[in-house]
Amino acid sequence: MANRNSSQKKKILIVDDEVNFLKIIKLNLEAKGYAVVTALEGEEALRKLKSENPDVVILDIMLPKLNGDEVCRCIRSDPVFNKTPVIMLTGKDADVDRIVARVIGADIYITKPSDLEQLNNAIKKVL
Repeated sequence: MANRNSSQKKKILIVDDEVNFLKIIKLNLEAKGYAVVTALEGEEALRKLKSENPDVVILDIMLPKLNGDEVCRCIRSDPVFNKTPVIMLTGKDADVDRIVARVIGADIYITKPSDLEQLNNAIKKVL
C-alpha cells in the first residue's frame, strides 16, 4: 500500500450487503473525518480495493458472490494489499467464525449489532 500524506483523510472501504446498515456506518465514519468508499458484495470489494487503495477494510462475512472470508483471503494473498488492515463486522458470533477470521488474517472481529464507538476504536487501533 502506498504511503499517504498524513494530512490526507484516511480512506475506509466498507463492504456489506445491508444497504441501510452501510449508510449508517458510512455517515458515522464520514462525520469522524474519514473518506468512505462502499461495496455491496465481495467481487465489487476487490475491484474497489484496487481502484481506491483504502487504509482499512471493514468487511461483513455474509456477502453475495464472494463471501467475506474469501475476500479477506484474497486481500492477504495480494502482495500490494496484504498489509491493509481488515476489520470483520458481522452478525456471525460463533467461536468458530472468530477463529476462522483470525486464521485467514482479519485484524479485528466485531459482531453486529455493535455500538459505533466500538467500531471507531477498532479503526483507530489498526491505523
